[in-house]
Amino acid sequence: MAKILATEIRVGNLLELDKRVWRVLKSYHVHVGGRGGAYMQIEIKDIESGQKRNERLSTDDRVERPFIDRRAMTYSYQDGEAYVFMDNETYEQLSLGADFLEGQTGYLLPNLQVEINFHNGRAIGIQLPTTVILEVVDTEPGIKNATATTSFKPAALETGISVQVPPFVNIGEKIRVNTDDGSYIERA
Repeated sequence: MAKILATEIRVGNLLELDKRVWRVLKSYHVHVGGRGGAYMQIEIKDIESGQKRNERLSTDDRVERPFIDRRAMTYSYQDGEAYVFMDNETYEQLSLGADFLEGQTGYLLPNLQVEINFHNGRAIGIQLPTTVILEVVDTEPGIKNATATTSFKPAALETGISVQVPPFVNIGEKIRVNTDDGSYIERA
């Protein structure tokens, strides 16, 4: 097994803590200026029991990564409550439920390349790309000559998720979205 630094932990990663395999649901780097050092706050879920818990790790802590088989797959389509992926090497299809993907479904577009993690022959997690490009389907009208400001407005994207965007973003534009926290990065 390999160890990784706490600062390298991303949403969707698998970790081994207390002799159990956990999937990272949320990961935040927290720095409290002047009062102690920085740390990583992570929310994790046991892949066997479904139990969730929060952990606080020092930025220089190292965490075990379990041995997992990573397979490159392509998201194909949604079939009711299931999401169908195709193995890029064998062309076999794998169907995963919406509850398995836990909040990652809002970033899935047909033909998106993902990595699915297998442990002991069973699918246990999905690793999305760091960013995806999605189209804005609904938002308030843009402000003419607006530049980047500290104010944001909600925008509905083509997959159904909502993201806070700057006032200059309009309907029909494509934007780059961070898959870790669902934040707007830039126009695409």
